[in-house]
Amino acid sequence: MQGATFVFFPEGAFGPTNNCVGIGQVLRDRGHRVLFVIEESFAGNLEAQGFEERLMRLGPPPELDEAPGQFWKDFIRETAPVFRKPTIAQLSEFIEPTWRALCDGARYVDDRLREIFDELRPDVIAQDNVVGFPAIQHSGLPWARIVSCNPLEVKDSEIPPVFSGYPAGDRTGWDELRLEYRRATADLHGEFSAFFEERGAHPLREAEFIHESEWLNLTLYPREHDYTRGRPLGPTWHRLDTCVRRSEDAPPLPDRIATGDGCLVYLSLGSLGSADVDLMKRLVDVLSRAPHRFIVSKGPQASEFELAENMWGEEFVSQPALLPLADVVITHAGNNTTTECFHFGKPMIALPLFWDQYDNAQRVAETGCGIRLETYEFEDGELLDAIDRLLDDQPLHERMSATAARVQATPGTVKAADLIERLARERAPVHRDSS
Repeated sequence: MQGATFVFFPEGAFGPTNNCVGIGQVLRDRGHRVLFVIEESFAGNLEAQGFEERLMRLGPPPELDEAPGQFWKDFIRETAPVFRKPTIAQLSEFIEPTWRALCDGARYVDDRLREIFDELRPDVIAQDNVVGFPAIQHSGLPWARIVSCNPLEVKDSEIPPVFSGYPAGDRTGWDELRLEYRRATADLHGEFSAFFEERGAHPLREAEFIHESEWLNLTLYPREHDYTRGRPLGPTWHRLDTCVRRSEDAPPLPDRIATGDGCLVYLSLGSLGSADVDLMKRLVDVLSRAPHRFIVSKGPQASEFELAENMWGEEFVSQPALLPLADVVITHAGNNTTTECFHFGKPMIALPLFWDQYDNAQRVAETGCGIRLETYEFEDGELLDAIDRLLDDQPLHERMSATAARVQATPGTVKAADLIERLARERAPVHRDSS
């Protein structure tokens, strides 16, 4: 099959955008037309990678030019004090306001999305968002839902509640958090579901802000580390394991980093987490005392802090190119970075900040793939000791290498492209092989 048109519509953040880029690269290589619907602040980013763009806004234009995803960087920075509270307290103070901002964006952009889809009439729309958009249903086109967040987002009574960071083996607090989540989001959910009906789309299921696609649904997590559900997902759900974009070669590193003493550690809190300059400064200070070398993704506030002598980094670095070089990764436990670490077999030290990062951090710890620390309360020695413990754990490295070999042998980007092509070709729900 050649010459189809595929539209990717990722959330306005680098994680879901990069996830879609990996799939889009495969489809483009097969001769298809691949476009991205992106916020104006991302303009040019996808073009530079060889894709067509259609621009939209999720709110009124600002007075000044924006950096990519600037709205969310500002939002996270302003709400950062909430991240020091238990996850159940964050439901009303962070989770509901985040859902509200996302729903407001969906309302604002719906007319523009209808224009884009009517203009392009793609064979498939692939969206990687946590909220739904009535324009997708209105288009009448086949569409795929990509879930590039922690699998708890697809709910099940036998797995922990999403956004909790609670262990899978202890049900303490599960019911309380679920009740509080429904209480905190009930009014917004009712408003947003009514908006769908006003725009000619189906109402939303209870406590859900997005529909399951009747055509194709994709999750992103290696089977070795996923949760055991009480009820299997429906037949249109398919697992990608990992979904890592193709990147350029690793940049040349300074000799002191490339061949210096100690092991090589990669540090990234993501484009949003790294905006917490005080936290980044503290990490730099603590890690400057380690007998190891560090690659640091400095993030959007790169000019606000300096790195130590045993470190090298830039505002943005090519993560998929650098992760294979690392021995250990210090991460915010965003789903994109977490699954990339699984893909390359890298043990993690997780410092979660918000959203599903608590869930990933807990899953990394309880499956023995790394260590979860309290992001704002860890002792200096805890972090330094965690690095050494992971470096010395040879059985862990062997287990993660085995997972990496398996998922790299059947890339999620290729599987996703195959499924999306099949949807375009057959224009019918894409069911899992019953075998």
